[in-house]
Formats: sequence, C-alpha cells, structure tokens
Amino acid sequence: MNQVWISALGLCGATLVGSLAGFFIKELPHKWNDSILGFCAGVMLAASTIGLIVPALEQASGLWWWIIAGSTLVGALFLNLLDYLTPHLHHITGLEPEAHVNNSHINHILLFVMAIALHKLPEGIAAGVSMSDMTADNPWAVTFGISLQNIPEGMVIIAPLLLAGVTRLRTLLISLGIGLIEVVGVWLGFALGSLSAAMLPLMLGFTGGAMLYVTSDEMIPETHTHGYEKEATYALIAGFITLLGIEGLG
Repeated sequence: MNQVWISALGLCGATLVGSLAGFFIKELPHKWNDSILGFCAGVMLAASTIGLIVPALEQASGLWWWIIAGSTLVGALFLNLLDYLTPHLHHITGLEPEAHVNNSHINHILLFVMAIALHKLPEGIAAGVSMSDMTADNPWAVTFGISLQNIPEGMVIIAPLLLAGVTRLRTLLISLGIGLIEVVGVWLGFALGSLSAAMLPLMLGFTGGAMLYVTSDEMIPETHTHGYEKEATYALIAGFITLLGIEGLG
C-alpha cells in the first residue's frame, strides 16, 4: 500500500512542481519547449508499450492476444471521446501570445482546466493498474513517465488562469485539485487491477491505449508545429531510451 501512496503523491507532486515553476517561467522558447515535451513523449511512449501493453500480452495466453489489442483500442477510443467533450490541450496551452488574446474568456479557461482534469483520471488509473501488477519487473516505470509529463503540463495550467484574472492562491488550489484527481485515479486503477487476475491484462491494455492516444494526439503534434521537428524527434528517442534504461535496471 505504501508504494501506491508514493505513486499517487508523486504524480500529484509533479503537477504541483510544474505549477509552481509556471509562476516564474511565463514562456519557454519553442525550441526548449518542444525538446522537453518530445522527451516526455518518448518516456510516455515507452511506458505505454513496454510498461503496460507488453506485460498485458505476456500475462494473457497467446490465443487471447486479440483481446489485449481490443482493450488497447478501447482505451484509445475512451480518450478520443474525452477529446470530443473537451477542447484539445494544444489549442489553449498559453504558449502562443495570440492564443492568450483569443481565448482569454473565462468559459474557455474553465474548459481548458476541465480538459486537463479529465486527462488526469486515466493517467492516474494507468499508474495504479501498473502498481497492481505484482509480476512486473519495474512497476515504477509508468509512474515515472507520467510524472515527467505532469511537470510541463502543470506549467501550462498557470498562465491561462492568471491571464483570466484568477488569483495566484486560487490558481494554486486549482492545480492542487487537478493533482488530487490523479491520486483518486491511482487508487481506482489499483483497485480495478487487484480485483481479478483475469482483469489485470485488460486494464493494462486499456490504460496503455489511453496513454498512446495522449502521446500521439496531444504531445507529438505539439512538438512538430514550430520548426524544431529534428530536436523534438531526438528528444523523443532520448526519452524512450531513458525508460528502456530504467526498465533494464529494474
């Protein structure tokens, strides 16, 4: 149980660290932003495949691989549904000055915050499910990958809220609330993964598909829109190799 709490508080803490950094770093140069996000995308890509989907296939009988493939697809479709309900994160990240002007209305800001919050729940579930996998060589890989992503994601929450006139204290409380959603997700994922050994591979596939969707639909496109595709690509490879090393050490 202590490991689950460490995972949950680590994810929440990473969001808060990013939010605190956002108070001081108003805007990163695109080159640095794309490289950091690319690195996080590489870590997330490795975490979703090596940390979730591959273990799901190993636990399922070879004849049942198609069920894991189906659960991976369902996880991606679930995140796709969230995208229909909420705006894409990269539309209102606050990285472009003109985006602040065009999207400064409070309703847009609230939709942005809701989009971040909704994405936190399945991310937390992914970490919780991985922690419930007692056969995993390194159950911390998924938590590490999501925590890295949470830092820049926490940073982009700050600027839109401040520009909308939200006070610093309330902005920090909103960030804390978003982080706590992930804590709930971790415990929910751990509970679901622990219910049944037969359910665990399905949950691993589902959460792996959800993470793949976020990586491909939100993170990678954002790194390829400012002219720094090569830097972002090599950063993604570096992130992937980093998690490979962590898995190898585990």
